Amino acid sequence: MASLEPSRSSLRTFAEDYGLLVVAGTFVLLAVAGVALFLIGDEQYARRLIDRYGLFALLAIFVLEGAMLLYFAPSEALVPISIGVLATTGDGYDVGVVAAILAVAVVGATAGQTALFVLAKRGGREWLLDKPWFRVDERRLARFESWFDRWGRPAVPVSNALLFTRGMLTVPAGIADMDVREFALLSALGTLVFESWLALAAHYAIEWGLLDLLPV
Repeated sequence: MASLEPSRSSLRTFAEDYGLLVVAGTFVLLAVAGVALFLIGDEQYARRLIDRYGLFALLAIFVLEGAMLLYFAPSEALVPISIGVLATTGDGYDVGVVAAILAVAVVGATAGQTALFVLAKRGGREWLLDKPWFRVDERRLARFESWFDRWGRPAVPVSNALLFTRGMLTVPAGIADMDVREFALLSALGTLVFESWLALAAHYAIEWGLLDLLPV
């Protein structure tokens, strides 16, 4: 048991000394990927990536979405597109594939949001506002900080379950020194609700033949 202490201590020291650099470096790479995809892609490009690489592409795209670095496709279209591309059959849709799509969406988005949360927690408010890839200006950030101050932790899953506010409580929660594991759980819960009602909407779109009207 005692022999584990040095390695634990070394790992903790590395995380404390270099954790911010690692997370920030990862974000730079993600930001480059997001910008590159914005320059060469659009919603139809996202559809082609999902069609070609399946759930692996979906996972990567959702990490970008959770980190607020998804520039080339609307986040609310990802699950319906994935259901249309991967889960539709002649008789409707494959429930198992839909469940896998939801799981990948929750894992990917939660990973991206948690990474941004850790970056806010370690780097701080001003450091984050100074970064060109952080797309929220100071006035909007202050508004969402006031939401978090007023409503507290329940605001994280609620905001994640709604259009236009998804992810906006990530940075205020990090700045407020919320526990990482608690944030990840609440973030995942909100994302599950959000993507589930999108999947339900996609289900009815399939039933009514609306997806057939979308460009391939």
